[in-house]
Amino acid sequence: MVVESLASSSAYGYPLLVKQIFLSSRATASDREIVYQGRRFGYPDFFDRVAQLAQALAELGVRPGDTVAVMDWDSHRYLEAFFAVPMMGAVLQTVNVRLSPDQIAYTLNDAEAGVLLIHDDFVPLLTAIRDRLRAVRRVVSLTDAHDGGRFGPDGEYEALLARARPAFDFPDLDEGTRATTFYTTGTTGEPKGVHFSHRQLVLHTLAASSALGSPVAQGRLHRDDVYMPMTPMFHVHAWGLPYVATLLGLRQIYPGRYAPEVLLRLIRDEGVTFSHCVPTILHMLLNHPDAAETDLSACKLIIGGSALPQGLARAALDRGIDVFTGYGMSETCPILTLAQLRGGDADPEAQLRDRTRTGYALPLVQLRVVDDDLRDVPGDGVSVGEIVVRAPWLTQGYLGKPEASEALWRGGWLHTGDIGTLDARGMLTVTDRLKDVIKTGGEWVSSLALEDVISRHPAVTEVAVVAASDARWGERPLPLVVLKPGQTADESAIRAHVQAAVDAGVLSRFAVPDRVRFVDSLPRTSVGKLNKRAMREAL
Repeated sequence: MVVESLASSSAYGYPLLVKQIFLSSRATASDREIVYQGRRFGYPDFFDRVAQLAQALAELGVRPGDTVAVMDWDSHRYLEAFFAVPMMGAVLQTVNVRLSPDQIAYTLNDAEAGVLLIHDDFVPLLTAIRDRLRAVRRVVSLTDAHDGGRFGPDGEYEALLARARPAFDFPDLDEGTRATTFYTTGTTGEPKGVHFSHRQLVLHTLAASSALGSPVAQGRLHRDDVYMPMTPMFHVHAWGLPYVATLLGLRQIYPGRYAPEVLLRLIRDEGVTFSHCVPTILHMLLNHPDAAETDLSACKLIIGGSALPQGLARAALDRGIDVFTGYGMSETCPILTLAQLRGGDADPEAQLRDRTRTGYALPLVQLRVVDDDLRDVPGDGVSVGEIVVRAPWLTQGYLGKPEASEALWRGGWLHTGDIGTLDARGMLTVTDRLKDVIKTGGEWVSSLALEDVISRHPAVTEVAVVAASDARWGERPLPLVVLKPGQTADESAIRAHVQAAVDAGVLSRFAVPDRVRFVDSLPRTSVGKLNKRAMREAL
């Protein structure tokens, strides 16, 4: 059967491109500004600077399909690159500056980055690896120094923009064109490159905007919010939220290099109301001396990257912060779920539990909890399985790693490597990473559940639970505990606290640890997550 097209030959197909996010805000946000280290740019300035950056890159020889890498702190420059590079048809590589020099060299080579925009702070690192970089042919310096700082061999960012015209003919691309790439930190082997198309970035932006804008109050993002990222822009596009903030035309504040006193000052002086971070950053902010003098009651804060312990969530709520969990991973662009409250349960303890669960799926996300044969487990809030997902913005594979890509997409569903439960409401709760579950005497103990209980002990400020080898039981849970300054507790106190949770039916009796180790600090990954691999190796 022949189907006749009803479309006019003059109709515009409107491909889903990053430039459509840009053009939407251009039409509605002329009165808003972007702030970085005291410099203030109106949105009209931002639009001009994006065009100037594209023009400058084109004059450096960047063509569609080329990769432009950025090594910078969270800045207005990074936001400009988020748009200019993919909009001109090139690929933006956001470089994880916290990786080792060898790993950074590997990622730049693997992505075939031809142009590198690099902050002064990372020039010594570049000098150490420069002779190993196979594709980099142009280096542009980024500086915060008032005297212009160091000049890269191919110029300084602001000087290049000043010479460029504030106009660029951003083409209509195929919406499947690759827009961005970055590398998972990984725990074994080389970092793996994930990549996202224009279509994927636009759909993720629309779905996240829809989910964040749908609540009546709690966890709601609106046009009068003031946005500031507190997760690195090199990590999954700062969770995609700079794109959301730009689409909605929000006032945006960029903090540069993270320091708790700087973040708290910007919250106070710039009126920041919406952000996102890992639990480590939240813990750091709440325990900084300046926090006592900072009004945090207007802040809405998504916590992701690792589980949000109830003890930490309660501390944030006590300061008036609207704190709730978001869930995703590098491969998922990243947001899959948000733990926003829904009507019906006004009990504060129930609300606390829901804020720290993993949350409800975003629009367009298909989420399942399955057994080893990809069969759904009961959605009773108790039955456990692996979390697998489908959504239109998931990476389609790892760069140059077909076997790892097939394992990621086994059976046509993206495998998160997390295990969890779904309840009758459709709310997801991650109970652990597959590799972090502790098997003791034939019983499974969730390290996350045990961490959550121990975090509520009044003397505990942080805790991580790992598996320790045991001749009798195979594995036993070993809590690594950091105490609050001036507080004391011993093994028996922690064990008694866990036993109380067992007696209340919250934990299995196998969760009561035989030993507790008190430590001064816990190792972190390059993006601030607890590094349980390092903890296990140290044991």
